[in-house]
Amino acid sequence: MFRSALSSFLILIALPAFAQAQDVGAVCAKIGNDDKAKPIPAALIPRARQLFGFSKETPNALIRSGTSYRCMDGKAWLCNVGANFVCGKANAAKSLPGAAAFCKDNPGSDMIPMAATGHDTIYEWKCVGSNAQIVRQIVAVDPRGFIAENWKPLE
Repeated sequence: MFRSALSSFLILIALPAFAQAQDVGAVCAKIGNDDKAKPIPAALIPRARQLFGFSKETPNALIRSGTSYRCMDGKAWLCNVGANFVCGKANAAKSLPGAAAFCKDNPGSDMIPMAATGHDTIYEWKCVGSNAQIVRQIVAVDPRGFIAENWKPLE
């Protein structure tokens, strides 16, 4: 048991270097789940370009700097950050300090902007009087707690 725990630990420590030398899909198949988003290796730039619809003119450096991968259920998943896309875990909190502050300043507002709620919230919010209230859930969360539509499987 100690040997297998030590092997798993060594795999996680060596993961960034291993991912550069090996196919990311093979890395994920070996470790299963790893919620830490890591930069993609240069070899994945063409695939990221295709998955996220970048034009031929988009510089490789821009694609690589904004794209990460993580492992879920033994498969590699890619995410590219954007104006409203987050690659971190989703925020499913039912009370947000930014939303509460917005409603104190804007009572009765029929919407709370993401600048106040954060782009990682899974809910649409409004102000009922000076209290923040959830209107509805607007995005799905994957089994590991990330906004599902922001992550694409590397197949």
